[in-house]
Amino acid sequence: MVVKVYGPDFASAKRVLVCLIEKEVEFETVPIDIIKGQNKDPEFLKLQPFGVVPVIQDGDYTLFESRAIMRYYAEKYKSQGTDLLGKTIEERGVVEQWLEVEAQSYHPAIDNLVIEILFGRKRGIPPDAKVIEENEKKLAKVLDIYEERLSKSKYLAGDFFSLADLSHLPFTKYLADMGKMYLIEERKHVKAWWDDISNRPSWKKVFSSRWPLLE
Repeated sequence: MVVKVYGPDFASAKRVLVCLIEKEVEFETVPIDIIKGQNKDPEFLKLQPFGVVPVIQDGDYTLFESRAIMRYYAEKYKSQGTDLLGKTIEERGVVEQWLEVEAQSYHPAIDNLVIEILFGRKRGIPPDAKVIEENEKKLAKVLDIYEERLSKSKYLAGDFFSLADLSHLPFTKYLADMGKMYLIEERKHVKAWWDDISNRPSWKKVFSSRWPLLE
């Protein structure tokens, strides 16, 4: 059964697409036009009651929230494709730890910058300099911790690429779009890590696809 991924245009969905490619799982995509309100259609709300993407359908099984979806496929196809969870329970624990750091500490700051700079620009709303400054400082503090961590291991969870690294791909790309890549580039080990993960064939395939990178 081919996996259906709803909302491939959006950044969170791209986490799922990269994961499926890494796990060698066949999928097809179903566009959702949020501008036209397709995410509020009754049929879509049966799949995702909050009206956001991504959502997957795998036969009779439906799941939403991008990180939950990644965890599901990384576990379901653990012996297939790239091992994204680690080989031991201890490695899995570290993967989960840094995946939570991405969700709770890294992502919120970037998301606030995206809303303030990119979305504000599209709507003709001047950015709030104070909000930008506050979130750049928050992100810089997180990246300082990443720099220390990555000085000791190639990837966040150790010497293997995992969900913890993969989950950073779509929104870190936004830093370039916002002219903020200096936050990555001025940190030697963070830059080496980003250069590595952003050159993975799975990300290149998703990024170069017909789907633009949206929130």
